[in-house]
Amino acid sequence: MPSVIDLSQPAANILRQGTAEAHERAEHSQGAKWLARGELDKEEYVRFLMMLWHIYDAFERALEQHATHPVLAPTHNPGLFARSANIAADISYLLNVPEDSWQTHPLHVALTSSPPPALTQYVDRLRELAASPDPSRLLAHAYVRYLGDLSGGQFIRRRIVKAYGLEDGAGVSFYEFRPLGGGASSSSAASTMGDLKKIKEWYRDGMNAGVGDNTELKAAILEEARLAFDYNTALFDVLNPPSTTSSSGSDVEIDSPLHSPVESTPPSPPATDEDPKVVYEASQPPAEERLVSLSSVIALVAALSITHLVLVVGGFTGERGFAKLEAFQEWFAGIFGATAA
Repeated sequence: MPSVIDLSQPAANILRQGTAEAHERAEHSQGAKWLARGELDKEEYVRFLMMLWHIYDAFERALEQHATHPVLAPTHNPGLFARSANIAADISYLLNVPEDSWQTHPLHVALTSSPPPALTQYVDRLRELAASPDPSRLLAHAYVRYLGDLSGGQFIRRRIVKAYGLEDGAGVSFYEFRPLGGGASSSSAASTMGDLKKIKEWYRDGMNAGVGDNTELKAAILEEARLAFDYNTALFDVLNPPSTTSSSGSDVEIDSPLHSPVESTPPSPPATDEDPKVVYEASQPPAEERLVSLSSVIALVAALSITHLVLVVGGFTGERGFAKLEAFQEWFAGIFGATAA
């Protein structure tokens, strides 16, 4: 049961807190783990991109249709965010076909001939919102997808590059964003993590400005964001399992494709079956351990004193001094080595 959220907060805070449970369900789905580990067969990954293309195409058309809506306008920046063209380019590259022909590829024909219910429901919901008198809830879908691409998507990009042997950014343009405010000259420049952070901050500010202080609107967008996470979880659930599984495919904490759409506390280390190690249960260490520690300190002080004396008196400076120092170290080690034996 979702916890009660203080709707007097800015919209970005409300969405971060209010979608935590839905986000956790999404990132722990098996399909999300396969994707995040780069374990999907290449053909299945392409099929996943095809499903994403239909989703982005639907809600980006809707965002463009309502570009001047007061809730959506502050975050509407298709030159920065639009993903559908990038996804199409990646699909074409991975299939090794021209961009204008991938939709007739047998893999896409099979997908559209018998689409998974999860995909149909997602796209139908986006079209329903686009046709609605109040399309404000579209902001929730843009929030979940775009900020997920800017966050966990960057981790996924590295796994995809390694899994499918991609080079020079080819096949992963879906995950690439140009710097905020960049013109045509920077369209091909890769964004740094600092650039991505600025984009997310800009988006949060725009989202807060668009939603304002309207608590009913905040509640509606939160409800829709939870639904968007559920739609994405359902998409992960229809992914086919990999033909081979990585030997490192344990349930470690990894970034999901929807990880941290708004910066939050980093995930905790994975739990283990071992009890936490206790150094000392008493307020002080046992007497024997205190004696060992004291003798170690005395030995250290003595060694430092001898070293200081030798350096000052022996004149260990310059090249000749360094040679003397090496000879002294050998002599010193020989004495203590013999003593230890």
